[in-house]
Amino acid sequence: MEFCAKDGTLMLPGKTGKTAVCPKCGSRTRTVGGNVIKEKVEHEKVKLKRRPQEIAETVPTVDAECPKCGNKKAYFWTQAATRGEDEPDTEFFRCTKCNNTWRRTV
Repeated sequence: MEFCAKDGTLMLPGKTGKTAVCPKCGSRTRTVGGNVIKEKVEHEKVKLKRRPQEIAETVPTVDAECPKCGNKKAYFWTQAATRGEDEPDTEFFRCTKCNNTWRRTV
């Protein structure tokens, strides 16, 4: 491993493998021994899926009219002080039909 003499950032291998390049300032230096070990590491991408059924099982529903589609049922939750400590709780609603979300300050 080599570190940049200017800013201390970890140097990355250059295109040829015989130099190291600072990703922050762009300075270059010859590597010790003339070679850089390059190893490509690949990670699996994990995609998280929302499960509407799980949401429906844990969040209560109330009678509230959706301003977008007119449906009469919505999921309901509250959140305290969304902007500051001195404001009242905010009620959130999400339509069970179109998933539109709206809020009302209590």
